[in-house]
Amino acid sequence: MGAWLLLPFFLLRFGLLALLDRQAVGRAAHFAPMYGGERAAYWVYQLSNLAILLFILTARIQTEPSPFLFGGLVLYGAGLLLLALAVAAFASPAKDGVRRTGVYRFSRNPMYVAYFLYFLGCSLLARSPLLAVLVLGFQASAHWVILAEERWCNRQFGEAYLQYMKSVRRYLGPPAKFPPEEST
Repeated sequence: MGAWLLLPFFLLRFGLLALLDRQAVGRAAHFAPMYGGERAAYWVYQLSNLAILLFILTARIQTEPSPFLFGGLVLYGAGLLLLALAVAAFASPAKDGVRRTGVYRFSRNPMYVAYFLYFLGCSLLARSPLLAVLVLGFQASAHWVILAEERWCNRQFGEAYLQYMKSVRRYLGPPAKFPPEEST
């Protein structure tokens, strides 16, 4: 039964992205160069992602009305909606390469946020503490992957990305606030 949960995810993540821009699929699959502990985090990220997908594929979804069902459906739906919005924005990069439109106005990493919400929703729907732990491991390792991506973006896009970092949070929330610059 869990296999049905994966179908919309893959249709959005790969189908919609390819439909909007085939080259965007390659851009989304690109991983920035990683160093030191980031390499270990990358492998934790990949292995936890595989474990999560296999777990969901074989999961039995609990459909009796409960807070787990309703909370799971809300997180699952929010994750899919955010993923669709992130994919649509990702498929239309800005000329300078820094996306600032759509959900990228509120998060520098809306796809990662979408994955977290979606996977967490699946863990509630399956009422699985093990899946929730896998999701938390996935998200912790994703943070290190994101740090490597941000370093790559700084090198690739320079000042435009630095300004973007100052105005948009890494995950979600109002614009980032930085201490005022010292006057000389």
